[in-house]
Amino acid sequence: MSFQMTGLPEADDVLDQHPFAVVVGMMLDQQYGMEHAFRGGWKVLSRFGTLDPAAIAAAEPEAFKELCSQPPAIHRFPGSMAARLQELAALVESRYDGDVTRLWTEPTTGKELFKRVQELPGFGKQKAQIFVALLAKQVGVRPEGWEAVAGDYALEGYRSVADVVDGDSLQKVRDFKKAKKAAANA
Repeated sequence: MSFQMTGLPEADDVLDQHPFAVVVGMMLDQQYGMEHAFRGGWKVLSRFGTLDPAAIAAAEPEAFKELCSQPPAIHRFPGSMAARLQELAALVESRYDGDVTRLWTEPTTGKELFKRVQELPGFGKQKAQIFVALLAKQVGVRPEGWEAVAGDYALEGYRSVADVVDGDSLQKVRDFKKAKKAAANA
């Protein structure tokens, strides 16, 4: 992996080195700037010292919330997102023995991958589709049928975070979303 989506090389390095950070960024990517959301793993690692799901899940909730709320916070709603992050970490620890890559390396079909992603806290249908597309386009995870479950996010173009590889592509995704919103409001 070689992510370039945060605008901060050190945060992109964390995405490259810690697969759990990618899942954290995707979880935080709601009602918050995409590049800021994907800096979340870097912020947690910098402050907490680890991105180990077991350690995050076991952290004292109030102390972890405080850590996630320090400026710059991990999200515009740091308290609720800290709790969701601990829930996500607990699921990864219990279901995948702390190895988040099992989420996407074990499924043999796109349908199975999509189902697993939808089980993650904060991952509804659309976010799961986008994450499946991100895994396919940027990580090379392409189980049979991934395109069908990812829907339009599987298409070439600049529709979502799955298509962001640098600042230019980030702007193209923003332009696409802005045009789509304007068309919906027309």
